[in-house]
Amino acid sequence: MKIAVVGATGLVGREMLTVLAERGYGKEEVIVAASPKSVGKKIAYAGRELTVVSVEEAIAAEPDYAIFSAGATASREYAPLFAERGTVVIDNSSAWRKDADKPLVVPEINIASVKAGDRIIANPNCSTIQMVLALSALEREYGIRRIVVSTYQSITGTGLKAVKQLEAEERGERPEEMAYPYAIHRNLFPHGGDWLETGYTTEEQKLVDETRKIFGDPDIMVSATVARVPVVGGHSESVNVELKREFEIDEVRRLIEATPGVVLYDDPSKNLYPMPITAHHRDEVFVGRVRRDPSQPRTLNLWVVADNIRKGAATNAVQIMQALIESRIKN
Repeated sequence: MKIAVVGATGLVGREMLTVLAERGYGKEEVIVAASPKSVGKKIAYAGRELTVVSVEEAIAAEPDYAIFSAGATASREYAPLFAERGTVVIDNSSAWRKDADKPLVVPEINIASVKAGDRIIANPNCSTIQMVLALSALEREYGIRRIVVSTYQSITGTGLKAVKQLEAEERGERPEEMAYPYAIHRNLFPHGGDWLETGYTTEEQKLVDETRKIFGDPDIMVSATVARVPVVGGHSESVNVELKREFEIDEVRRLIEATPGVVLYDDPSKNLYPMPITAHHRDEVFVGRVRRDPSQPRTLNLWVVADNIRKGAATNAVQIMQALIESRIKN
């Protein structure tokens, strides 16, 4: 089997290689592709060294799967060219998420949305992945009417430039390049993504559109506020969710605990609740602070944390590929 990783030199691309090796693909033929400025560079992978090639060379190699983390512009240009060669593309950018004919997949929830002949599959936004996975069993059991979510998003979601900005500011130095309009060290700001005419941002709108698409329910009401915080370990979310039917809190806890890929991490008596350092380098979504909202019927509050580079990006993409491989073997 041949696997291409496009955008292999970036923060998420390198993590995709790590996850591939961890999940048993160390001996497969792996093609690492990136922009022209990175061609010829060497990348360590599973005890060997790979040479970065151009995206055109990767297309010509006709891999079975191409996992993209190269941005929406590159994906719009190159993903269809891979697909024409019969490659299944799993794309981590925003390029295809809203397309009605492209599945948007969290494998534990809706891998069945991928149909025979689908050649481009969208990986959801990191903040969406952790929220919908945490809520997936509740959505199936009770139905969801409304979600109000505030996210506290790691700088790693912006990329390596943001990490370098924070590190320079921590040292008291002026960053060579500013990823944000303000300092992030000892600060946070309610701004992630680009501004929309509504006053919301693209990061906030993704939570609305992607949640509805993944759950297959266009009537779910979602209101989101995104904040960027000086953290590298993962994204945190305060989620207020109104269900369609009444619930018992013990049953809610049982359903969350039984959800594949989710860890219920919740014991106030021991100050046990998820934090970014809890999720860092982990593939699970951690859920804590589970409690009924006394101000409104059929409503509860959750605190949800996940590593945005792992389950929020690289791991979810590789899991999609794994699920498709396993499905084809069984068939």
